[in-house]
Amino acid sequence: MRRTIAPAAMLAAGFCLAVSGLQSSAVAAEVKLLSAAVMRPVFAELTEPFEQSTGHKLTINYVPAGAARRRVEAGEVFDVVIVQRPAAEELARMGKIEPRMTTLARSGLAVAVRRGMPKPDISTVDAFREALLAAKSVSYPDPAEGHAAGVLFRQIIERLGITEQVNAKAKLQKRPFSDSPPSDQADLAIAQPTEIFITPDFELVDLIPEDLQD
Repeated sequence: MRRTIAPAAMLAAGFCLAVSGLQSSAVAAEVKLLSAAVMRPVFAELTEPFEQSTGHKLTINYVPAGAARRRVEAGEVFDVVIVQRPAAEELARMGKIEPRMTTLARSGLAVAVRRGMPKPDISTVDAFREALLAAKSVSYPDPAEGHAAGVLFRQIIERLGITEQVNAKAKLQKRPFSDSPPSDQADLAIAQPTEIFITPDFELVDLIPEDLQD
């Protein structure tokens, strides 16, 4: 089978393309998927139905979005890759992936608190800023690990002028939020909604204000 990387901020077109090629063969095949970790809850539901309906094996490697980009850029080969559209477009310009791409989903930054704790008001930019300052501890994805959400959050606190105050009490999430050990958790956490939904000890407050989203 000829391997074709399809950027999958883009899964619809890329994944259908891969399946079409596989269905022409009577032999079950392995479909290799490299995905930003935020998609893990989605594929937890989609993998079994896909495998049952096609007979093909879906092998998924979940990594931070930045790490996914670096692996493709380094020449690692997958059938489908899920990254943010700007990263996919850049990889296409570099000739690392095919330029065909379809937006799969939109995800934004959200706030979570430990289950049972009062939920702060984050309905406006000013309210969100005050909630960050009032929190005893804050956790967010470590940008150094390739977490795009962490990169964005650091830009946000710089924009709000509270970088020093937040980082003084911050805990960096080295792994996806749902996999973070207690030592990386805080009273108020910044994560993507899909990760919050599958983390039993935390509950969603809301998305951060739209003016701060990417």
